[in-house]
Amino acid sequence: MLVTKQLFDPLYYPYPSKRMVTVSRNGMVASSQALASQVGLDILKKGGNAVDAAIATAAALTVLEPISNGIGGDAFALVWMKDELYGINGSGPAPKSISIDAVKSKGHSKMPVHGWIPVTVPGAPATWAALSERFGRLDLTTVLQPAIDYAEKGFPLSPVLASIWGKTYKENEQALTEEMYQKWFATFGMGGRAPQVGELWKSPNHAKTLREIAATKAESFYRGSLADKMVEFSSAHGGFLQKEDLKSYYPEWVQPISVTYKGHEVWEIPPNGQGLIALMGLNILNGFSLKEKESVDTYHKQIEAMKLAFTDGKEYITDSRDMSQSVEALLSDAYAEERRKLIQQEAMQPSPGQPPLGGTVYLATADGEGNMVSFIQSNYMGFGSGLVVPGTGIALQNRGHTFSLEEGHNNALKGGKKTYHTIIPGFLTKDDKAVGPFGVMGGFMQPQGHLQVVSNLVDFHLNPQAALDAPRWRWLKDKKIIVEPHFSSAIAEALERRGHEVAIHLDVEDFGRGQIIVRDPDTGTLYGGTESRTDSTIAAY
Repeated sequence: MLVTKQLFDPLYYPYPSKRMVTVSRNGMVASSQALASQVGLDILKKGGNAVDAAIATAAALTVLEPISNGIGGDAFALVWMKDELYGINGSGPAPKSISIDAVKSKGHSKMPVHGWIPVTVPGAPATWAALSERFGRLDLTTVLQPAIDYAEKGFPLSPVLASIWGKTYKENEQALTEEMYQKWFATFGMGGRAPQVGELWKSPNHAKTLREIAATKAESFYRGSLADKMVEFSSAHGGFLQKEDLKSYYPEWVQPISVTYKGHEVWEIPPNGQGLIALMGLNILNGFSLKEKESVDTYHKQIEAMKLAFTDGKEYITDSRDMSQSVEALLSDAYAEERRKLIQQEAMQPSPGQPPLGGTVYLATADGEGNMVSFIQSNYMGFGSGLVVPGTGIALQNRGHTFSLEEGHNNALKGGKKTYHTIIPGFLTKDDKAVGPFGVMGGFMQPQGHLQVVSNLVDFHLNPQAALDAPRWRWLKDKKIIVEPHFSSAIAEALERRGHEVAIHLDVEDFGRGQIIVRDPDTGTLYGGTESRTDSTIAAY
């Protein structure tokens, strides 16, 4: 029997809105933006592989969805290539000159959202170059050309993109009043306002920068003229980013980490990413038999497992060099059993355990040769820091906002350190064969989304589209959870009776946006699901 058919029935769709799973054979690209997915497909048709398609789609998304990511952000990827899984951590560290005392001396009691203080070294361009060098089939100039074309010639805004863009623009008009933010408004505004649905937005500076990244294989960004422009802007406004921070940066090839969940291996990038939280949650949940999806018992156990995992993650995850607990200890069966015992019939107030010693875009690609990529990229918190480097279109991330200014905290700010990172790509395998890439973007929703879609696929055999469309919940803190409007009111009321504090949220942004591709290892058939909560699509042939 096919692995795919053991996992799900492609025809089974238990929800009112019939958005069926996408099926193809030669190649597939799933992203949150229709034009970006088409870019990836075009690269596949030109002879590129899944890695080329992922890089092309990611670069295009810095133009086509700047509300969520940019050239000045970070990236992570899991790559299934020739029957092996590889991981790359493309997150950048804090500038070497920054410190808790330096930030506090500027009047801050916690890390700010905007400005130069939360800016960390951008890792995305170096990640594109490293992936291209190791696995790509086409040259980087060919792969980035579609993104360059969209930046130069423009594209019309889609509905969800325009809505979020407009809301953020209004918020930034109130928050970003200093001179150093004016390039942001010049880049992302049109005559003093945000672009509207269907209006053409273009960024010639963005195109120029992408062309330079392609021509130099990202060297200019870290050790050339683009680096000089970033450092000059930083120096002009009291930033901590210096030339040495960029010059010394390279992404890290890492060994992916995993847990076995109901016969499937679930893979994530190791810390500093929060993928460890998804694995801890699944490891706790692994000890329960979840018999029915739409039941209060299932939701209660999922929520409680995630609460415990998240509480541990927020306590311990940081730069891998500074973690006080090992990944092995946090993922041990003994620790999962210890945490599982805390789950009773009533909602708990979670606290960290003591293990035994020892603004984002997600995309998935697959080619006809069996290679697959799970890729995620972000500026964090929408457009990021609010800073755009003059003459470049580079919108800088504010990833350093997640650092703590509390001395002694695992994730305390330190120069040259990588912070707790929210963006996480996921991957499923079974019996040493690829099942496929999956991901759910959206800040701290991401590990919660990973747990929910994996459970939907593995426990309840939903196909990729149904697994994404299923109603989601999100734990906020303490006993507080939010649910989508189409979440069962009867189950929400039953969760309230178990002590959960449940609120309905109308904003779909609160529940993440995901993509899934599953490959049948016997036939090579690809099954794709794409997020119904945004302007997403699957391009396939």
